[in-house]
Amino acid sequence: MLSINRLDLADAQLLIDGARAKASEIGVPMCIAITDESGTLIAFERMDGGKTTSVTIAQDKSFTASAARKATHEYNEVCVPGSLAFGIHTALGGRLCVVGGGLPVFDNNEVVGGIGLSSGTPKQDMECAQAGIDHFLLRKTNAA
Repeated sequence: MLSINRLDLADAQLLIDGARAKASEIGVPMCIAITDESGTLIAFERMDGGKTTSVTIAQDKSFTASAARKATHEYNEVCVPGSLAFGIHTALGGRLCVVGGGLPVFDNNEVVGGIGLSSGTPKQDMECAQAGIDHFLLRKTNAA
């Protein structure tokens, strides 16, 4: 029998709150997706002005980060012609995202979910995703 740790809705809201605050600070309305450890969507927010195309991209970034247990920018670094990983972006019907902005969420060195952002540059998306994680970890530490 397996015991699985995963984010819950309250955790997802903390991640969204932190990411939204950073997105507001930099003036870029984002689409923010939170998935559990299997890549299944838990929560989603499209800030006013978030790009329509970013709805799906944010969800795919979060899916990739949690289900593959790897940041999307790490796939980007190795998904180049000649690399053994080239073409991975076509896996799973193109759902595996190699654009920066998707990060796994860890608890005690275990992936419990993912966060994906889209609407800014990949660097902005990554910064906002990290801000969501930082906010989540701070709140979880303070609550303990």
